[in-house]
Amino acid sequence: MIALQLDAPAPVETAPLQARDVPPPEPAAAEVLIQVRACGVCHTDLHVAEGELPARRRPLILGHQVVGRVVRAGPAAAGWQPGDRVGVPWLNWACGECAFCRRGEENLCPRARFTGWDADGGYAEYLTVDARFAVPLPAAFADVEAAPLLCAGIIGYRSLRRAEVQPGEHIGLFGFGASAHLALLVARQWGGAVSVFTRGAAHRALAEALGAAWAGPADQAPPGPLDRAVIFAPAGELVPAALARLRPGGTLAINAIHMSAIPSFDYRRLYGERTVRSVANATRQDAAEFLALAGPAGLRVAAEAYPLTEANRVLLALKRRELRGAAVLLP
Repeated sequence: MIALQLDAPAPVETAPLQARDVPPPEPAAAEVLIQVRACGVCHTDLHVAEGELPARRRPLILGHQVVGRVVRAGPAAAGWQPGDRVGVPWLNWACGECAFCRRGEENLCPRARFTGWDADGGYAEYLTVDARFAVPLPAAFADVEAAPLLCAGIIGYRSLRRAEVQPGEHIGLFGFGASAHLALLVARQWGGAVSVFTRGAAHRALAEALGAAWAGPADQAPPGPLDRAVIFAPAGELVPAALARLRPGGTLAINAIHMSAIPSFDYRRLYGERTVRSVANATRQDAAEFLALAGPAGLRVAAEAYPLTEANRVLLALKRRELRGAAVLLP
């Protein structure tokens, strides 16, 4: 099979992913073998490729927004048949035994494994995954549309939940990549007014086209204080900027697996029972809830498809903020 492998992290300007013909993986007893039909490109892939998140195996195949078809199931893999359409998200496996897993917080499991980081991902023609961690996909979405739902959509949904968004509230989204534009659609479905903070004029235009009440750079004021806010960009300087726009009693959720340093700021920006919390990964329950919402809500993903072999070029475009919406690789 053709796979894009990372041997060592390096700036994406140097094209660190190498296209190779390697044997397809063999499913273990509890796994399914999946033929990849589409794989979304995520900012986390960029962090791993460039070493901001150290690769946990080498060589490594990136990609954790995978849409495919089951080819073969191991003898202990229940629930899937050859030909079934399946999604493979970021959470690849959790132990099910630790205190976090027993509390329903498998996203915090200390032994958790993640697709495209601990386990080979979807920048390839085939991959394997524990059958319990594959997810069914709404028939309403084509493969290219479905792929970004599996991280951008799920983690955007969890971020809104962690921000304690209530119907009808004023929500601020800082950064406007694939996850934020799906979060905007969910927030609008809940009846909220959304303000989007982003530097790019094209991103501001897209936000307004998708129903944002206001869009502008982070140093401008939206129409009124925010009830809740989510930071999607990995820029620590946005934390005090977001708090400056947040009402007393509001909540700021930070959706970033890697972030630059948060600068010191005046305590008055936090005072007034404002809450700041991080968003770490997502659970299978998050996936089930979001995907159940996405189909009936008619959420539509602004996605662009590229050949798998152009993965390095797409990661560079992501780094340069040249993508409009989500990028999806097709083997």
